[in-house]
Amino acid sequence: MCPTLLSLLSIGFCVSLRIWAAVGEYDKPSLSAWPSPMVPLGQTVTLQCHLHSPLKRFRLFKTDGTSLRELHGNHFNNFTLGPVTREHAGSYTCSRFSRSLAVCSRCSDPLQIVVTGVFTKPSISAHPSPLMCAGENVTLRCHSPLLDKFILHQENSTGHFQRRGEMLTRGHAPADFIIGPMTLASAGTYRCYGSLRHSPYEWSAPSDPVDIVITGLSKKPSLSAQRGPVVRSGENVTLVCSSESTFDQFHLLREGDNLGCPLAGGQGPHGVLQAEFPLGPGTPAHSGVYRCYGSFTHSPYSWSDSSDPLFLSVTESTTSTCPSTMDPHTTEDVAIMEGEPNEDQTVNGEDPAAEDVIYARLNHGALSKRLFTSAPLSPMDPFTEPIIYEFNVNHNHAEP
Repeated sequence: MCPTLLSLLSIGFCVSLRIWAAVGEYDKPSLSAWPSPMVPLGQTVTLQCHLHSPLKRFRLFKTDGTSLRELHGNHFNNFTLGPVTREHAGSYTCSRFSRSLAVCSRCSDPLQIVVTGVFTKPSISAHPSPLMCAGENVTLRCHSPLLDKFILHQENSTGHFQRRGEMLTRGHAPADFIIGPMTLASAGTYRCYGSLRHSPYEWSAPSDPVDIVITGLSKKPSLSAQRGPVVRSGENVTLVCSSESTFDQFHLLREGDNLGCPLAGGQGPHGVLQAEFPLGPGTPAHSGVYRCYGSFTHSPYSWSDSSDPLFLSVTESTTSTCPSTMDPHTTEDVAIMEGEPNEDQTVNGEDPAAEDVIYARLNHGALSKRLFTSAPLSPMDPFTEPIIYEFNVNHNHAEP
C-alpha cells in the first residue's frame, strides 16, 4: 500500500478518536428544576434534562429515599413532578434514553428537590436590631421546639435567593447565624427553614421575613409633629419627616417598630421633600419615641442616618388636679393652681402672674428606653404609671 495512503488513514483514525473523545466529554447532560428546586407541599415542579442531542428523550432516576413508579420509562423534553408529597423529596439525576440500559449511564450531576411546608414554620429574630450601621454584625436567631437543623436564606433587592448557611443544633436549641460585617450585599430580606437531620430534603414552611437594613450611608432627615409633641387624647396626630436630600421614600419607627409601609416624599415648604404620617386620633398608646429615615426605591435596604428623636406625648386631659394614681413623691415639685392666685402664692419661687402652668401625662418609661429593642419587636406598652410634668409655655420646655 502506498505510504502516502497509509499516512492519510492514520491521520483520519486519530482525528476520529479525538472527535469521539470530544463527543463523550460533552455528552453529559444536566438537570434543572422550574420554577425552583424548593417546592411547597402540594405544588408541582418541572424537571428538564438538557441533552446535547437532537433526540430529547431521557430517563429520570431518584437516587435516594422512596422509589417513585411515576419516573419509570422514558420522557420527552421535560417531566412534571407532583403534586409533591414528602416521598418526592430527594436527589434526582437524568441520562440520555437508551433501550439497552436500565440504569443511569453518563448521568447528570444530582439535583436536590426539597419539599417545604412539611413542618410548621420556625421563628426568626434579629439581635441587637434589624437596623445596623456599616461594619457592624447582626445575629439572626432561628428556633423551633420540634426541629434540629436550620437553613438561612437571603433575598436581595434584585429578587435573587441565596442560601447563607445551615446549622445543626442539639436539644432543639436555637441556631444563631452571624451576618457581617454589614455591607450593602449583606442587607436584604432573610427567612429561615427548619428540618430534621435524618430528613434533609423535608423542610418546614418558611419563617416570617425579617428585613436587615444598613443605615448611615446618607444624611439624616428631620422629624416633627404638626400639632406639636404634646397633644390631647382624641386629637389627630400627624408626624412629618422631611429632608433636603432627594429621598423618594421615608420610614417612621417607634421604639423599634416599623410603622407600616414607607411613604413617598412630596414637595414641602422651601423646596424640601417631606412625607406626612397620619397616626389617627391620638391615644396614650401613641406616646413614645419616634425617629424617621430616608431611602431610595432602587436601594430599599439602605437607609439614611436616623433623625433626631421626637418625644410624643398624648395626654388624657389638661386638668388642674392631680390624678389619684400620681406618685406622691412628685407632689413636692408641682404646684396645684386653683381659682385666682393669692398674693403670697408662688410657683417655684416666682410670681404666679409671670407664667402659665399646664399639666400633662407622659409615659416616662418610653422616654428612657432605647430606640431598638432585641427582636422580635413588639408594640410599645400602654401607660404604666402616670407622672405629672410641668411645662413652661413661654419658654417651650418641660421640667419633671
